[in-house]
Amino acid sequence: MSALAGLRLAVGTLTTFPVGEVGVVDRRTAAWAMTLAPVAVLPVTVPAVLIMVIGQWLQAPGLLIGLLIIGWLALGTRAMHLDGLADTVDGLGASLRPERVQQVMKSGDVGPMGVVALIITLGLQAVGLAEVAAKPYAPVVVLILICSSRAALAISCLAGIPVASWSTLGRMVVGTVTWPRATAVVLLTAAALTGAALLGQIPWWWALISTVLVVATPLTLARTAARRLGGMSGDVLGAGVELTLTTLLVIWALS
Repeated sequence: MSALAGLRLAVGTLTTFPVGEVGVVDRRTAAWAMTLAPVAVLPVTVPAVLIMVIGQWLQAPGLLIGLLIIGWLALGTRAMHLDGLADTVDGLGASLRPERVQQVMKSGDVGPMGVVALIITLGLQAVGLAEVAAKPYAPVVVLILICSSRAALAISCLAGIPVASWSTLGRMVVGTVTWPRATAVVLLTAAALTGAALLGQIPWWWALISTVLVVATPLTLARTAARRLGGMSGDVLGAGVELTLTTLLVIWALS
């Protein structure tokens, strides 16, 4: 029951897909939610795949397809990860003092550094999707890449990772995912990325590089958050998802 409740919590939190009342949310449910995040994003990912299929059928430019997919992902996730990215960059760029960083991140306003971060990130994602659209079985590859990027949430919420005391979402989910469960997520992600590499007719070791980056990106961000913020927050979790997706798309665009 905790797994099912966790899945509903993940879908309801990470997408706009209606799931009804989740019920009482404890840390066990939260752990399942972060673990199942790659599956929970399917209600958003499947329409993104349909956009690519229709775009390819209409022979639309790859960049147009990429921008449409990005727009849909933002709509289907309430742009919450993008908001987290902007707030995180604004906060980390505002000051070296943790209290000032916290103040900026909690203000809700998007400053110039956050805007630049969004422009660069969305631009890289659009270009990456345009390049991936030209590869064999591109729709399936895109589905796997988007779902794999959500593995960053399980990595970011590993047991032992500190949480920012002022973050409500952080206190609920950070530190809930056990190492064996996170290892299972990484192994399944590696398998999915290997399948995508075979479909896309690129070397299998490209999937290995991608898996390492799926782990390294959120862990690097978590280390930065621990040093600068005192721990992970909900905004940093969202930033981790966007940076992981961007990294994957750029790597696969270069394959």
